[in-house]
Amino acid sequence: MRIHIITVGTPKLEYAQIGCEMYSTRLERFHKIRFTRVRDSKKNGETAMLEEGNAILEAVGKAFLFALDPNGQQLETPALAQRLETLGVNGEGELAFCIGGDEGLSSAVKTRANSLWSLSKLTFPHDLAQLVLLEALYRASTISAGVKYHK
Repeated sequence: MRIHIITVGTPKLEYAQIGCEMYSTRLERFHKIRFTRVRDSKKNGETAMLEEGNAILEAVGKAFLFALDPNGQQLETPALAQRLETLGVNGEGELAFCIGGDEGLSSAVKTRANSLWSLSKLTFPHDLAQLVLLEALYRASTISAGVKYHK
């Protein structure tokens, strides 16, 4: 299965860059990974969300879209693994996961999303959210593949 990670901006903090690279490499054992880094809007509020949202929607194409949103459904890791397996069995060739910018995701992105997913009830900075997303996908993939999780 192909995994497409779409984020507004790139990780800026060194720990996040290292962690994202590490989990991306690990995740490639199970999936083809592609990243799209949408440029941060220089505008504020709704205008920023609209600009970034349009760029996200363009990047998503026809993929099954998980939009990361604080009001989305929370999944335990085994449930995430099962969900990814089910989508694969049902013929979804590409799964896209998007993380919005400072202002969040536009209503157009949320409407287009096939699933709103919350990583936690906690609020994470964007760098950490990207790292947590990649780790969660890697952990779910190890469960699906029946291999031991490597720390």
